[in-house]
Amino acid sequence: MSGTIRLTAAQAMMRWLSVQMTEEGERFIEAVWAIFGHGNVAGIGEALHGIGDALPTLRGQNEQTMAHAAIAWTKTRKRRRAMAVTSSIGPGATNMVTAAALAHVNRLPLLLIPGDVFANRRPDPVLQQIEDFGDGTVSANDCFRPVSRYFDRISRPEHLLTALPRAMQVMTDPANCGPVTLAFCQDVQAEAYDWPEAFFAPKVWRIRRPEPDAAELAEVVALIRKAERPVIVSGGGVIYSGAEATLLDFARHHRIPVVETQAGKGAIDWREELNLGSPGVTGTDAGNAACARADLIIGVGTRFQDFTTGSWTAFANPARRLVSINLTGYDAAKHGAVPLVADARVALERIGAALGAHRFAEPDAAPRADWFALADKAMAAPNHDGLPSDAQVIGAVQRVAGENTVVMCAAGTMPGALQVLWRASPGGYHMEYGYSCMGYEVAGALGIAMARPEAEVICMVGDGSYMMANSELATAVMLKVPFTVVLTDNRGYGCINRLQQECGGEEFNNMYASSNVVEEPQIDFVAHAASMGAHAEKVSDIAALEAAIRAARGRDIPSVVVIDTEALTGAGIGGGWWDVAVPQTGQGDKLGAARERYETWMQKQQLVN
Repeated sequence: MSGTIRLTAAQAMMRWLSVQMTEEGERFIEAVWAIFGHGNVAGIGEALHGIGDALPTLRGQNEQTMAHAAIAWTKTRKRRRAMAVTSSIGPGATNMVTAAALAHVNRLPLLLIPGDVFANRRPDPVLQQIEDFGDGTVSANDCFRPVSRYFDRISRPEHLLTALPRAMQVMTDPANCGPVTLAFCQDVQAEAYDWPEAFFAPKVWRIRRPEPDAAELAEVVALIRKAERPVIVSGGGVIYSGAEATLLDFARHHRIPVVETQAGKGAIDWREELNLGSPGVTGTDAGNAACARADLIIGVGTRFQDFTTGSWTAFANPARRLVSINLTGYDAAKHGAVPLVADARVALERIGAALGAHRFAEPDAAPRADWFALADKAMAAPNHDGLPSDAQVIGAVQRVAGENTVVMCAAGTMPGALQVLWRASPGGYHMEYGYSCMGYEVAGALGIAMARPEAEVICMVGDGSYMMANSELATAVMLKVPFTVVLTDNRGYGCINRLQQECGGEEFNNMYASSNVVEEPQIDFVAHAASMGAHAEKVSDIAALEAAIRAARGRDIPSVVVIDTEALTGAGIGGGWWDVAVPQTGQGDKLGAARERYETWMQKQQLVN
């Protein structure tokens, strides 16, 4: 019979987390990001100090961006490992709600440990406590409930005996993977308890690979055999499954073209002849043409988000059928799809074995070649003295990129322009577009560079997103984590400004020039980044941008390269329709014309098979 060990609840939590292992023999929770306040400094802070390098503590500048760095780290590690983030109660905790939502949408594991109010309620109301006049059990941390895959409040030490294993089960479950919130009452953190020694025995967590149901598999195989022009939509689930090579072999063997979502881009090398680029709103001409003709759409590890489907106008063949291979039944059954609930790699192997030598006609290579010729023109260096477009900035980065370059982004113009233009080597693309969270970029670049120190990480960010959240530059300097930030300054929210006008609106409140300001700000981004210790410079043209990116490769701190850009063009090529509701009534002929176009497109939506 095992004995017991007396520890505080916080000490027990950290000791337990330090021995939760992967099949590869690594700690599942790599580290704990922490900003301390009165709600976690005494209990959790003491426990983290005591555990030391067995569960390292990292210090950031903002609770939300620390969590963003943790999310980018686990996304880069293909969900096989994760990080934890702890905060005090009140604003420290609610700062993390946005990050929890981001992890939830993207199906990424993240352990959030916000401090909470006193379980004993003796000093209520404590500093920063939110009081619900009708429910004494509510605290600010209840905001995490809708954006957590698992939520628990630790109001007694022994709650950890069940809460911690449940948390790990969720984070390692490929079908239910997502953020976990363990709201930790601050007095309970400090309470001692006699813990069973067996609770701290190392445990290996295996990430399962569910096999497909035989009937579902047979139906999908029959649909593929019957099809004439199938297309595969490769999503993030392909990468998380480690199914990149399997998908490529499957597509080649059966001669089925592939298009890639934002999360799935980089699973297959851009040079592969069957890779037609992206579909939908930010789709390539070749990808969207293939999707429009296809009589069978085979989704692999995708949620069929509206950008992928062109708000359900991209798959235009009225006779088309939809197959969805997904670990989650909820996603697999969307929009009347024929579901195949299984791990992506296993599913492709089983389908391939059943299809045998079945092959489709050789796809026409011309649309792909035509697309690359068009993209080359869009990305070429400008031959005029005006400001470059975002596409021309992407072209500059592309020309100097190597096989180990990872380009990343999250919001604004760049995500769409990168999806349609960037030529990704395997593993060379990281986009947070499930939540498209402004402010993810700098923190995300830090997380990627920590997860892949051998890679060259290039963060593409506009001035709007940079202004939202940039403080983890200082953390990268402190940790000596190098990456390159290409900051495009178009003096406002250029992407939404274009959308506003496309929807019939007038230019308003997006660019500084059309906002209610007394004077337009002249922000010195170079001085700002340099003040946090980063190398920073402003370049005047595309050639200087290329040289600055090359020079950054020799540094052990982040480099910020600022370049002014024009705000009107965006990617300039490719694309499809996006359902953004246009007002039915309002002022001006432009709005009326936009509404008329909107109603025309609505008639083209095919929402159910």
